[in-house]
Amino acid sequence: MQQTTLTSKGQVTIPKSIRELLYLHAGDKIEFIITKKNEVVLRPITKKIDDVFGRLCQTGKKAVSIEQMNLAIMKKVREKFE
Repeated sequence: MQQTTLTSKGQVTIPKSIRELLYLHAGDKIEFIITKKNEVVLRPITKKIDDVFGRLCQTGKKAVSIEQMNLAIMKKVREKFE
C-alpha cells in the first residue's frame, strides 16, 4: 500500500510506482470517483493513442456490440468497487 501526505493547500504527490503503473505524466488528467463505501478511486481520464494502439484489433476474435462492452465494463466495476 502506498501512502502520501496532504499539504496545507490540499495537494498530494502521487507516488512514482503508482504514476508508472497508471502511465501518468505531467499534464495528464485524472478523476476521483467516490464509491458507495466512501472510498476514493483515482483514474486517468485520458490516454495517448500510442498507449492503446493495437488493442482494439485482435485477429480471430469476434466483434462485440457497444451494449455488450458497456455491460462487461459495468460488471467489472461492480465486482471491483462494491
